[in-house]
Amino acid sequence: MDSLQHERMVSVCEKLKLCAVPNCYDQLAEAAVRQEKSYIQFLEEVLRAEEAFRKERSREVMTRMAKFPAPKTIEGYDFSFAAGAPKRLIQELAGLTFLKRRENVLLLGPSGVGKTHLAIALGLRAAEAGLKVRFTTAADLILQLETAIRQGRYAQTMKRSVSGPSLLIVDEVGYLPMTGDQANLFFQVVAKRYESGSIILTSNLSFGEWETVFSGNTALTSAMLDRLLHHSHVIQIKGDSYRLKDKIKSGVFGKNN
Repeated sequence: MDSLQHERMVSVCEKLKLCAVPNCYDQLAEAAVRQEKSYIQFLEEVLRAEEAFRKERSREVMTRMAKFPAPKTIEGYDFSFAAGAPKRLIQELAGLTFLKRRENVLLLGPSGVGKTHLAIALGLRAAEAGLKVRFTTAADLILQLETAIRQGRYAQTMKRSVSGPSLLIVDEVGYLPMTGDQANLFFQVVAKRYESGSIILTSNLSFGEWETVFSGNTALTSAMLDRLLHHSHVIQIKGDSYRLKDKIKSGVFGKNN
């Protein structure tokens, strides 16, 4: 194919917003000639190449927009180390049917047992499937909402950051206590997502201890847990810190330290 014809092809592809075709049509055409494929078979291969490119680009965009602190996968989680992490249930959740049913996933356990790892891994599966995911910590979420209130953008922020994602992941619930106003803001997040979109929460506290985090407000905590637990999968993980296991083995830390 001469350069002028190639330029015309590129120009048409740009107008039609076909990104992969300019880089693959000539190789696919040559292969079609060698393999004596029909014009329709050739056209199908070109379109499938464009489809594959767009899917990959969508996965990259969705993963970047989720703002995961680090890439984590289900395959990279050590189920043999953490007690109580049900591998079969996690693999089932990785199929993402819980998102279609608007169910929540609550990961509880002490620091270092892999709660955040699993939350990110499930979120990454959703992002790779082309779904909008948002990852945040409880502290950052409250800070964002407080800032939005001061700037008169609360409604817009709730719509974009809380209601918008197919999956909202809130990490580290319970690590820092909240004031009364902050507890109310967090309740509004849970109420907004109730039966309209899934939440994954991680916490180092049992549900009985949540009241201490939410400014000692028994009624608010009860109402919030009622909404979170109505359609949910509760995963209680026990064990020592995964992050310290290698140091414990090497003797840097005594196991009872």
